[in-house]
Amino acid sequence: MEQLKKTRLHAFHTKNGAQMAQFGQYEMPLWYKSGVKAEHLSVIQGVGIFDTSHMAALLVQGADSRSLLQRCLSKDLEHALGHGKPLVDNRCVYSIILAENGTAIDDTICYQLRSDWYLLVVNSGMGGPVVDHFRTESKTMEVTITDLTGTFGKMDIQGPASLKVLYKLIKNPDEIFSAMPYFSFIGGGNLFGMGGTVELNDGTPVLISRTGYTGEFGFELYCSDDKFISLWEQVLDAGEEFALLPCGLAARDSLRAGAGLPLSHQDIGPWLFLNNPWQFALPWQSDMKGFSKTFIGAGALLKSPGTRHTLPFAGFDPRKITATGEGSVVDGEGKPLGRILTCTTDMAIGRREEEIFSIAEDHELEVRGLCCGFVLVDTKLKPGERVFLTDGKRKIAVEIRDNIRPGRTAHKPLAKMR
Repeated sequence: MEQLKKTRLHAFHTKNGAQMAQFGQYEMPLWYKSGVKAEHLSVIQGVGIFDTSHMAALLVQGADSRSLLQRCLSKDLEHALGHGKPLVDNRCVYSIILAENGTAIDDTICYQLRSDWYLLVVNSGMGGPVVDHFRTESKTMEVTITDLTGTFGKMDIQGPASLKVLYKLIKNPDEIFSAMPYFSFIGGGNLFGMGGTVELNDGTPVLISRTGYTGEFGFELYCSDDKFISLWEQVLDAGEEFALLPCGLAARDSLRAGAGLPLSHQDIGPWLFLNNPWQFALPWQSDMKGFSKTFIGAGALLKSPGTRHTLPFAGFDPRKITATGEGSVVDGEGKPLGRILTCTTDMAIGRREEEIFSIAEDHELEVRGLCCGFVLVDTKLKPGERVFLTDGKRKIAVEIRDNIRPGRTAHKPLAKMR
């Protein structure tokens, strides 16, 4: 049996009572002594931090780097930003990496350090496979692809107080945070070779990205692997006055599901990347009949409308049904419709009659939480339709939704979050 890898923070996790489990190739914390609910709510109401150093990454450099990414990524980099503008330096974009048959190899965030220099962050254990895929597609191109996995530390600092914490740590914070739109970044010069330099007060160079995996306002921080423990400790100290909590993968999962964000190899996988909530990752033309560029997998997507639909849902109480084993989706008469992809509980939301509300909108409200996630079904269901999740023993009603957790803060301007 292959021995699990450990991040630099493994000793911190175990010392602080984290429940550890395998995720990808790593042993990672599921939750700490504070518990999943407290960690989930800390991101909604205050600030939480996550060790995400298990993520893999690659650097794509050279004269043909953009051409390679245009072929290998679903997103059209020439029309990646608002109003159809191209991806530029210090901006990043979410994309899918597809196989020729239109199924997902993985998803990624692509950072443009320079017009011929890109950082791609992919999922744990996927650095090698994605590098191999890119190298196969670039044999005649002027491009260098480097697997950076394990050479850097990465953490997510998420929640409405995250900017206040960073203000205490970063040199010249007024300058750094004068204008930083969603899915932009700054720094990384000393870490990834390009992109300018941002430093902590102690001189440690970092890359700060206004991204995250919770749906809430926040950032991702990168530094060299040998500086990561120090960075984590500095963030803990700076966040103490804001009741900052370390958070595990369980809260990460419940937060991202409530925000409608997919988990690669679970919510996207070996089926056509069609009929799901993440079509913005494809370069559809306005008529939705063609793409603005050619890319690997495009032909398969255009050839078939797809027969399966990935749909978000929310329940009526916190109860959930496991997505593994016998977990399935049925209609009111018990007819099988498909299977459960993700089922967790967003502990920041509740129902008032038929409407879902979030404590992000009113911190004084009391909620029990609602189960939520994604199902893969063979029938297109409309928002508001009810189906049932079952494991063969229990059955719970859920509602197909366009949106699960309202009041999310990820897109809010910096000026409103200071």
